[in-house]
Amino acid sequence: MRDETTKQAAQEFLAAKLADEGQKHEDKLNKETAVARSLHVWKNFRDAVFAQCSEWNAVTQEQTLTCTETPIGDLRVWCSATAKQMTVYYDSKKLLITVRNGARLEVERDAILQIEGYSTGSGRDAHLMRNNENVNIDSLILGELRLLAGIGRQRAS
Repeated sequence: MRDETTKQAAQEFLAAKLADEGQKHEDKLNKETAVARSLHVWKNFRDAVFAQCSEWNAVTQEQTLTCTETPIGDLRVWCSATAKQMTVYYDSKKLLITVRNGARLEVERDAILQIEGYSTGSGRDAHLMRNNENVNIDSLILGELRLLAGIGRQRAS
């Protein structure tokens, strides 16, 4: 009986050790993927901001939102209707995109998005995460633009 319980405990130890090593390897691969794909994720986010600003201006038939990229690569979106500004920063070292909206209440925090790698089954890719959830980029940007324009994050029912 004693030999059997010792054997079982040793097997449990080995299983836990293998699981831990597997998780460390997965985390390492995810980090490498996030670093390698971070510029691609940033460019997709940047392009989505420009596209939504263009679409907004096309609908309003005026230059309500002015979207520019600074020499250091950050984005500035200025709303002529509210004279407020939204700034989007990309930190390649920390793998972060920060959205700072001047129309947000002072008690509300900036939107901080983490670039994380993940397994796709057939390979690896990277995406944006916020509060441990995958970010719907279009919805996030639209909510920030609505807030910037002074009409609130969500449409009234």
